[in-house]
Amino acid sequence: MSQHTRQGTTPQTIPSGGAPAPQRTDAPDGRRLGLTLGMLVLPMYVALGAPSVALPAIGRALAVPFGATAWILAAWSLTSALAMPVAGRLLVRWSPFQVLVAGVVALAAGSVLAGAGPTLSVVIVGRLIGGAGAGATVIAVFAATTALPGRQRIRALGIIAAASATASGCGTLLGGAVTAWLGWRAVLAIPVLALPLLLAALPSTRALTRSGSGERNGSTGPLDIVGAAVLSVLAGSLITLLQAHSVGLPAPVTLVVAAAGALAAVGLWWRVRSTPDGFVPRRVLASRGFLAAGLIGGTVFAGYYGVLFRAPSLIEQATGGGPLEAGVLLVPAAACSVLAGRLVGTLTDRFAGWQVSAGLAALTVVGVLVVAIFTGPIPIVVGTALTVCGFAGAQAVLVSLAPDLVAADDRDTAQGLLNFMNALGGGIGPAAVAGLSGIVPGPVALAVLAALPLAGLVLSLTRRPTADRRPEPDATRGSPR
Repeated sequence: MSQHTRQGTTPQTIPSGGAPAPQRTDAPDGRRLGLTLGMLVLPMYVALGAPSVALPAIGRALAVPFGATAWILAAWSLTSALAMPVAGRLLVRWSPFQVLVAGVVALAAGSVLAGAGPTLSVVIVGRLIGGAGAGATVIAVFAATTALPGRQRIRALGIIAAASATASGCGTLLGGAVTAWLGWRAVLAIPVLALPLLLAALPSTRALTRSGSGERNGSTGPLDIVGAAVLSVLAGSLITLLQAHSVGLPAPVTLVVAAAGALAAVGLWWRVRSTPDGFVPRRVLASRGFLAAGLIGGTVFAGYYGVLFRAPSLIEQATGGGPLEAGVLLVPAAACSVLAGRLVGTLTDRFAGWQVSAGLAALTVVGVLVVAIFTGPIPIVVGTALTVCGFAGAQAVLVSLAPDLVAADDRDTAQGLLNFMNALGGGIGPAAVAGLSGIVPGPVALAVLAALPLAGLVLSLTRRPTADRRPEPDATRGSPR
């Protein structure tokens, strides 16, 4: 395990960049790059929520039980999460632009396959491929922003976070409209729009070919396949078990999945201890505040996506309308992401990182409980808006903070692992709500969900994931594998 030279203690605020250095005069503008990359992520975040309103139509068209269609959502979340640490490792060898192109191509190809799939299994395979492309694309986008100086970086991340939250929040509206006018296959094919939007990123190629993690050490060590495999099995088992009841998974299969998950957890623990420079580097996990930041982000994402999964149907029940009407009512909640994205820079200038993350987790807790307790459409929209603010703010704050928690050469790996934990939380939220809803009343399921962002709030107040000691920019590490 390599040793890093540390700087002295700095105030407990979100750092303005990596190690202190003069601002580069040739650095790209944060607002312009944020708008370019924000547009690029729109289709993939729409793909998270839009298919949810099309699931009944998909079940009827493919002659499968409605519960089985839940895998369409779970498949995307699962491979998106798993692709993120893989993409972070690839950034050691490839530029962000190369990873971005590969991700968008996979995203589009998988979405075409899902939209044209003649059976549910083919649709799910397409969603698995598309989700992996989406995860790689997100990591490439965040890697490009780390090349920016501190203030420009948080500005770009705020814009990207606002775009992603708006897109995911409006997904039900677009999904309802597209399902009504063009059919469910068009809904699953929406991410194909990322291909023409990739052309808009071409003028920013210079920024996208610079890695924000500093100089590469030139290592070309092999990818730790065993580490990647056990992490994948662990994440897949967790999401599968949470949805086992809602999709009618037989008891013997559930036991096999649980056993596989337990073995994967032990295998991951062993791999981290025995291979310090493996797929999940021990020094990254040991970095002060890194695990806390990932867990906080994951719990906030779980609260937001759990509410986003449940809110449309609750509004339909309250108003007697359909998915299109529910989507329209949720537009104001989605618009709150723009406000959150703009305010996050101001907040991080005035408050410490742990204070901002605590406030965002608290907003999410309140939002989940409002949706759980009240039945009218207005409280549901207000509660959803609070979780939207928590999601958009946490994405910008924690992703901006991640590079300063680890050594310079570990930043891409850290970004991948941090976003993996965030995205995994985004998959756990809906899976937990869906699984619990078949056992307890819906409001109780949402109230239980609130325990996750509450845990994030406690972590923010106790662990304080703030980089008060930052690695030197030329700190080195062992060979990546």
